[in-house]
Amino acid sequence: MTAGYPQLRPASTLPEPPASGGWWPGDPVGHRRFAQVCKNRCFVLEFGGVLDNITLAYETWGELDASATNAVLVCHALTGDAHVAGASGPGHPTDGWWDDMIGSGKPLDTDRYFVVCANVLGGCQGSTGPMSPHYSDGKPYGARFPLVSIRDIVRTQAMLADHLGITTWMAVAGGSMGGMQALEWATMYPRRVSSLVAIATTARASALQIAWSEVGRLAIHNDPKWNHGDYYDAPDGGGPHEGLMLARRIAQIHYRSDRSLETRFGRATREPIDHFHPWDRFQVESYLDHHGRKLAHRFDANSYLVLNRTMDMHDLGRGRGGLDAALARITCPTMVVSIDSDTLYTPRQQLELRDGLAANGTRVDYTQIESIHGHDGFLIEFDQLGPIVDSFVSDHFKARSQY
Repeated sequence: MTAGYPQLRPASTLPEPPASGGWWPGDPVGHRRFAQVCKNRCFVLEFGGVLDNITLAYETWGELDASATNAVLVCHALTGDAHVAGASGPGHPTDGWWDDMIGSGKPLDTDRYFVVCANVLGGCQGSTGPMSPHYSDGKPYGARFPLVSIRDIVRTQAMLADHLGITTWMAVAGGSMGGMQALEWATMYPRRVSSLVAIATTARASALQIAWSEVGRLAIHNDPKWNHGDYYDAPDGGGPHEGLMLARRIAQIHYRSDRSLETRFGRATREPIDHFHPWDRFQVESYLDHHGRKLAHRFDANSYLVLNRTMDMHDLGRGRGGLDAALARITCPTMVVSIDSDTLYTPRQQLELRDGLAANGTRVDYTQIESIHGHDGFLIEFDQLGPIVDSFVSDHFKARSQY
């Protein structure tokens, strides 16, 4: 980073970011619940690490019916968490990231369904992750936290399902990294998933996705305040927030599309163009600054590194005889959704899913959403996405209720 860069930027109205924006014990709990899904025993991770205690923070909406057959699991993306629905407030710095999709009378209608969302293993909003105490010294794991895979995440979610008394999910749904989890659920536990909704996701991370991930991680690694992952005792403003903010700026560019940014900002500036100085800003730069700072106030840099790499490692075909053999394990009705302007998780990848599932006789519905918003369309285009999810899940719910 250029020396003096932060000072040349106009001051933010937000306070200095904390060393970590993650949730600490003692912070307001909000609507979180906690389940210790693994206690005092070895949980061996796919790539060789070991954890001996695992807690998952989760939230629920609606009521589980007497037969425990109306449960829907919603899986979150990279910087999401369990607060998928509901207003911001103590313990929840932002509104639910899918609030328009979940609730009474909404597409995932909580008058009918019991909806669950868990903060993933490796996360920073109450689940076991880099902020958790290491067994050897009680200090946060930091960079010592082992590499986790999407399969590891799904295994812990299966333990949570057991804890909640849910044998089979009526539906598992997610977009982006959440879609990776949904696909792994149907691959690992085909008898525990009755239907699947995979949005703007992929069966395996592409070279482009891995390349973008690497650039974002380097932004954090190269921040001297990252301090090899040991920054949790730093005062506000003393953590690696510049690196995390830069990683978010990079990501935000490819989460959106050229048309989205051009339509919203064009060449508009914050300061008069005839008196422009080197660090004065175009409006699009101010937008990136805003999103970077927001993330630094609610997320942890080490969790970003862990989960970002988790996504790189995603490959349904690994160790299963290839992608076709893996997709053959998915037998439940599946809805695959693309976003036409998504240049990060391109429709090509969803078509690969559709065709691979259909080749094995799996019922698969496919829809492409038209949006100017790029990959972020799955968090924005509720007018289109809502009816798609509502119809698919509702039809499946009705079909199951007849038996």
